[in-house]
Amino acid sequence: MKAFATTCVLVGALLGSTVLIAQDADKDRTHPIAFVKDSAITTKIKTKLAAEHLTSVGRIHVDTDQDGVVWLTGSARSQEAIDKAVSIARDTEHVKSVHSDLEIKQDD
Repeated sequence: MKAFATTCVLVGALLGSTVLIAQDADKDRTHPIAFVKDSAITTKIKTKLAAEHLTSVGRIHVDTDQDGVVWLTGSARSQEAIDKAVSIARDTEHVKSVHSDLEIKQDD
């Protein structure tokens, strides 16, 4: 029983250290943990945009900063498509706000 208690204390100490490291990493976007968090938000939005068949995913560029702010740039075929893309981004978990620089551009 004493070995189990010692193991629990060690595991708790290690997990506590990991949480502190993750919190520090979130402040520094160059750290892999923060980058993965930002990338996960971006990937979720891109997946949702592709599922809606709004436009080619390649024409709408999505970037997320460390504060959960999403930036949409590029073009879409209509104002309705732009509005839908902004709505999808806003409704994505962990997104704090959305900035859209999307323009309407018809295919040539």
